[in-house]
Amino acid sequence: MKNLMLPFLIFMVVAPLFSIAQDNSKGRPSPPKVFETVAGKTKISIQYNAPSVKGREIWGKLVPYKKIWRTGANEATTFECDGDLMVEGKLLPKGKYALFTIPDKTEWIIIFHSNTNQWGTYEYKQEGDVLRVNVKAVPAAAFQEQLLFTSIPNGIAIVWENLSVPIMIK
Repeated sequence: MKNLMLPFLIFMVVAPLFSIAQDNSKGRPSPPKVFETVAGKTKISIQYNAPSVKGREIWGKLVPYKKIWRTGANEATTFECDGDLMVEGKLLPKGKYALFTIPDKTEWIIIFHSNTNQWGTYEYKQEGDVLRVNVKAVPAAAFQEQLLFTSIPNGIAIVWENLSVPIMIK
């Protein structure tokens, strides 16, 4: 019995430390967030890492215009729906997608992409796009320090700094 106790005791001490070491979400500058809402009867879940402004110029500088953006920080943002949706009048089939955007001063391209398991945009290839829609960016109602996905009438919005990007969803 003595011979079995030592390995067990070592496991009980080491295992919790290993679990803590594997959780890298705490202390991240851009913490992981989950936004959930319902469109009709369809549940929508968006998982993203939320960067903060921190006094930086965001649009056109930190996030360049006319270039693919992961719509958050770190891993690609994911958009999951448990039923078909109409996004800006176009069909988005039930599923899980990476959510990319191409920001510009007044009009953005919203991209639902088939490869959800990627870091940033390094593995992005346009042929994996499932749906692209164009939307108009508008001034935000108030300054937003940390990137936020939020519900709006008939859709969702990406809000950060002084900008809001509404996306109509049914």
